[in-house]
Amino acid sequence: MKVLKFGGTSVGSANSILNLKNIVESQDFPVVVVVSALGGVTDLLIKTARTASEGNEAYKDMFQAIVRRHHDMINDVITDGREDLLLETDALLAELSSIYHGVYLIRDLSPKTQATIVSYGERLSSRIVARLITDAELHDSRTFIKTERKHGRSLLDSELTRRLVVEEFGPKTLCGKIHIVPGFISSDRDSGEVTNLGRGGSDYTASIIAAALGAEALEIWTDVDGFMTADPRVIPTAYTINALSYVEAMELCNFGAKVIYPPTIYPVCVNNIPIYVKNTFNPQLPGTVIRNEIEDDRKPIKGISSISGTSLITVTGLSMVGVIGVNRRIFTALADNGISVFMVSQASSENSTSIGVRDEDAAAAVEVLDNEFAKEIEEGAMFPMHVESGLATVAIVGENMKHTPGIAGKLFGTLGRSGISVIACAQGASETNISFVVHGDYLRKSLNVIHDSFFLSEYKELNLFICGVGTVGGMLIEQIRSQQEKLMQTHRLKLNVVGIASSHKAVFSRAGIDLATYREQLEASPESSPERLRDGVVGMNIFNSVFVDCTASKEVAELYQTFLDNNISVVAANKVAASSSYETYRRLKSTALQRGVKYLFETNVGAGLPIIGTINDLVSSGDRILKIEAVLSGTLNFIFNAISDKVPFSETVRLAKELGYSEPDPRIDLSGQDVVRKLVILTREAGYKAEQDEVEKHLFVPDEMFGGSLEDFWRKLPELDADFEARRQVLSAEGKRWRFVAKMENGEMSVGLQAVDSRHPFYGLEGSNNIVLLTTERYHEYPMLIQGYGAGAEVTAAGVFANIMSTANN
Repeated sequence: MKVLKFGGTSVGSANSILNLKNIVESQDFPVVVVVSALGGVTDLLIKTARTASEGNEAYKDMFQAIVRRHHDMINDVITDGREDLLLETDALLAELSSIYHGVYLIRDLSPKTQATIVSYGERLSSRIVARLITDAELHDSRTFIKTERKHGRSLLDSELTRRLVVEEFGPKTLCGKIHIVPGFISSDRDSGEVTNLGRGGSDYTASIIAAALGAEALEIWTDVDGFMTADPRVIPTAYTINALSYVEAMELCNFGAKVIYPPTIYPVCVNNIPIYVKNTFNPQLPGTVIRNEIEDDRKPIKGISSISGTSLITVTGLSMVGVIGVNRRIFTALADNGISVFMVSQASSENSTSIGVRDEDAAAAVEVLDNEFAKEIEEGAMFPMHVESGLATVAIVGENMKHTPGIAGKLFGTLGRSGISVIACAQGASETNISFVVHGDYLRKSLNVIHDSFFLSEYKELNLFICGVGTVGGMLIEQIRSQQEKLMQTHRLKLNVVGIASSHKAVFSRAGIDLATYREQLEASPESSPERLRDGVVGMNIFNSVFVDCTASKEVAELYQTFLDNNISVVAANKVAASSSYETYRRLKSTALQRGVKYLFETNVGAGLPIIGTINDLVSSGDRILKIEAVLSGTLNFIFNAISDKVPFSETVRLAKELGYSEPDPRIDLSGQDVVRKLVILTREAGYKAEQDEVEKHLFVPDEMFGGSLEDFWRKLPELDADFEARRQVLSAEGKRWRFVAKMENGEMSVGLQAVDSRHPFYGLEGSNNIVLLTTERYHEYPMLIQGYGAGAEVTAAGVFANIMSTANN
């Protein structure tokens, strides 16, 4: 035989209760069916009682809502015997009405009266189910589920209950029938007064019956597909766990997984009866099975559970060191006052013990402990209790953790890199559960980053904020959109763009932005500013987040420090930050290192060419960069390759702008400022301290060309054409070409126009290509050469994309 339990949502609507009927009637008999009150009715019963106890006549309207709820259900699902059932129901409701009236008159709601009131939920629902199911027999659980009074609470009398259950459901009684039992309610063994097994007690009722009768299985039918790897409301990628051990299920339930009531597990565990958690609304799904041993169980972590609204109370004092019995006093005092502790963390020095309780119990717990240790506090041997509220407790659960070294290290390393501070932690010797406390604001982020890090998620996820939607930013977004599906399939990597900003607009969405329509979404979004951008990115507090800067904005670059301080990686095509003061550059790099995040700016030099990465690899491997010689401006190389007797200098500048090779303001390129920035960045990455004003400049455009507006510049630029053409003809006759060369040798830096002949590596450089020669202690006689496209939206975006991918390897 089997025991099936159906929760409130399974009897919450006409459709769900008809599903229940189909599920039960499809079973091989005999079965015992335990039912909860109609969904939401228990809460309404309690709320009505409290309203009546306040002398508020509004309880009458609330009571009528209870009446209508049951009448409507009967009218919706019962055809045969409907009138008889309505009479039975109304008789019970009349009793309930009288009790409410009494509560209203005396303005008092005792625990005994409340227990009686809430019992009507299951007594009513079980009658409806018994009448709905063909040949079902209704039992009164108050006659065989017995409790005793201990420590001010009604606790199960296990032995008496087991004997009475066996008597109630003997072999003859069970044979070939469906037995309906109201869950949750019980009675006191001595007085016979109505009691209950606590919220979630219907699960417990079913487990007690299953254990007493030696059932082949206990099925818990609810509104979820089984135990999930995490709360799907927080982690959309959470999925159903196929199988759990009893210990794993108990740990998950104790720490907030509200799939089944925790005491449910013990009675069936002792008797090795499997529990199946299944969905009333998707009965064909396998659900989760809970049993003693799980085959093919290799995952170290099965699931993540959490409790929000946690308070941490710290009991501390020098008198605790080496004194026997302090912890006994702590837990005895709390237990005697009905306060439950779900986590304990103790310092090895024994001078402090931190205990986790729910926020609603915190004040009472502090009062109890302050009273318990009043003498020690008065003498100064202990401090008054310290409480910190608004926290959250997270537990990772899995029996295989004890066979997998390094789980705790990986856990806390992962949290640290995400900027999540652990306030307290606890781990038992069994290593089935590692629990820790964080600030409540970081609960969602903690769950997501752990789920992602421990491969409970189907995909590793990066959450991207992209700033700048011009040529580079727009191309990057298009590249991401075209590659998203492939990356999920081949790399199990999900790129989720959660923020996009232009110069004046910004749109944010934790669920992700549709990249096919992002420009329309931007247009419809409110005006933005660097401050709103900063607050939007930091305020989202999302895990595995990367800020991608595709602008040339100084104001945006100034936000990097804040992002890195908040454990947000930064990928920058923007050269401003890396080429600003050396102090700023070092602070950004060291912050990223300290925080365990990435600050990557490969495209600051050479667009998509692996120049910075190569220098980093050389230096990290112990090599020393002695000299750098480079053509670093794709714009200037294009200009000096394109200039001819038919294409004057001014026209080549205009062509560079139109083809997207130059900065939005070409004067940045012509002034050599862009090359200076790049040279400073390379010099710094090579291990030298460098500032922009230390670069010796030999420029080719008069200073007066850089004053005034951009329109003035374009108007005056043709004035230089004749001089350039004359000099070009001389150069051509000598068989030479112009190259704007950046050079660093032993920390000394210079930039300037240089004439090179055909024997020089720079002579054949075509189009907008860049070239870098690295002379090092290892590559001394034959310098390392890196050459290729050094400008253009597509290759620059690709370089940014490559940096984004690198952050996924954090």
